[in-house]
Amino acid sequence: MGMGRGSGPLRLLCPCPGCSWWASPCSRRCTWRLRVVPGQGCADPLPPLPPPPLPGRRSDVVVLCFSLANPNSLRHVKTMWYPEIKHFCPRTPIILVGCQLDLRYADLEAVNRARRPLAKPIKPTDILPPERGHEVAKELGVPYYETSVVAQFGIKDVFDNAIRAALISRRHLQFWKSHLKKMQRPLLQAPFLPPKPPPPVIHIPDPPASRSWGPAALFCTPLCADVVFQLQGGQQVFAHRVYLATSCSKFYDLFTLEGPRGAAKEPAARARSLDGERGALGEGARAPLRTSQSDDALRPVVGDSTVPGARDLSAWGRGFVSMRWELVEDPVAGREKRMTVVCMDRLVQAEPFRAVLEYLYTGRLDQARGDLMQVATIAELLEVFDLRMMVANVLNKESFMNQEITKAFHVRRANRIKECLGKGVFADVVFRVDDGTVPAHKPLLIAGCDWMMAMFRGAFRESYAAEVSLPGTNCACLRAVLDFLYTGVFTPTPDLDAMELLILTNRLCLPRLQALTEQYAVDELLRAFMQQVEIDEQVIIYLEMTQFHNARQLAAWCLHYICTNYNSVCRRFPREMKFMSPENQAHFERHRWPPVWYLKEEDLYLRSKKERDREEQLQRKQHTRSKWCFWRPSPHVS
Repeated sequence: MGMGRGSGPLRLLCPCPGCSWWASPCSRRCTWRLRVVPGQGCADPLPPLPPPPLPGRRSDVVVLCFSLANPNSLRHVKTMWYPEIKHFCPRTPIILVGCQLDLRYADLEAVNRARRPLAKPIKPTDILPPERGHEVAKELGVPYYETSVVAQFGIKDVFDNAIRAALISRRHLQFWKSHLKKMQRPLLQAPFLPPKPPPPVIHIPDPPASRSWGPAALFCTPLCADVVFQLQGGQQVFAHRVYLATSCSKFYDLFTLEGPRGAAKEPAARARSLDGERGALGEGARAPLRTSQSDDALRPVVGDSTVPGARDLSAWGRGFVSMRWELVEDPVAGREKRMTVVCMDRLVQAEPFRAVLEYLYTGRLDQARGDLMQVATIAELLEVFDLRMMVANVLNKESFMNQEITKAFHVRRANRIKECLGKGVFADVVFRVDDGTVPAHKPLLIAGCDWMMAMFRGAFRESYAAEVSLPGTNCACLRAVLDFLYTGVFTPTPDLDAMELLILTNRLCLPRLQALTEQYAVDELLRAFMQQVEIDEQVIIYLEMTQFHNARQLAAWCLHYICTNYNSVCRRFPREMKFMSPENQAHFERHRWPPVWYLKEEDLYLRSKKERDREEQLQRKQHTRSKWCFWRPSPHVS
């Protein structure tokens, strides 16, 4: 028997009223029969009891139940049910039982949602502590037990001790039965320890499906462009070197030939290791391309260029005419800036060339285009073999094979971008932090971070400055942020401070990286905990910092850790716990484990058990002193 809880009202559960069961408390086999007399409500008295036919008059024991989530039910035990039972069953032992123990630690919001729409919601103030039940039981002079059908706790204790109480009450009627003399009193019930709450799970948000300033939008609106292609008819196509060089080895070779103002880049032969699919260029074609030692513009090849300061590329590769550095008006900002100007052959048409560049930005191909053959020709000219294969698959009606090509394209480009980040190749901005400088690439920052896009697009001085100051962080944290913005993958390093990175992600408004950093911090704390390293002080520091810098998931984990280790944390750091914020202290009082009511109940149980053991020991001593009339113990022989 127990109190049931569900979508309906509270009710007594009895599988088969009037049926018999076997039980064997105290090594004696007994048969007990269950009769249920349910009330129609907490305030409804028992119906008028008829004379002898009432089963309660012949009951051996009465189990009086109330709900631990309804204070009125306990009040009615004293004022209504107990006097009613004593009036009709004056000599029947009574056992007081508190039901629905699981509601003490359950999520009351979830419980209320599962109840009927018009049912009265259960409030935290409605939950009765154990001492309330013990007070009423002590006042009435009856044993007290608590049960939970959900937790499967206390049900067997109630029936076993109910049988004990019934058998003890028969001693004065059946005094000649020896087994009744050895029957124990109803035993004390050990307190119920609620299950330890599981730690909160760090939720990693999915990457945004589409961004307003992704690679595709950046190609259509070339913000911070640093290269311009001049086509036939005076058409200009603006682009970004870092996107083209990391997606195509031909462009990597082109842009690493020589930089402006004598800033020599990595040799062109280095680019061949980035793409194994491309064949090596002939040494004869590479001979005229020597790195200039001039501090100014590139030195042209004599007789191969008509523009002063331009380098002739006709012998370097098909489709290219010349390359030079000059001041060009930015199509978005409207200011002049130094760009790489690449003159293309007159056979390179504008629309197919734009399609090739768009593929290098996004890795996608518009299969509905009508000029796929021209796109394939320019792709082969620029040695973009992936795009040429995709066009061939489309023409052969094998477009399903393009998925693997696209996947390999993104993996290869991510590796190249990571290599450019490590070596600072094609960097157009330098961040100065507390412990040094970190080169970066504006196009990749704009495509991955709205904060960076606002800084470099708006009318701020950082939008045209070559060096941007970023105080309050360090190189390790900034490199981790850049790595995430470039590749979409968080790769922690040994010198990375999780809290410093959380502060930076909060400043830059990067929720996904913030969640990944929170997961990394939790993993580091758990790893230290498994290695027997004390993390209590670190968790306290993390709690205050994460709440200040909006790292709510890590703050929730720290709160859970302190709640589940509350006693040890308070013993080691009493001052820090005392000066916690009122909100945190209130949270600890509500969610600490073991809860306060369990500690009080355990203390009461130990004291009561010790007192009962002392009483039983005195009874055993008195029993050993009693002896038969004609028998004396033999003297002790040493």
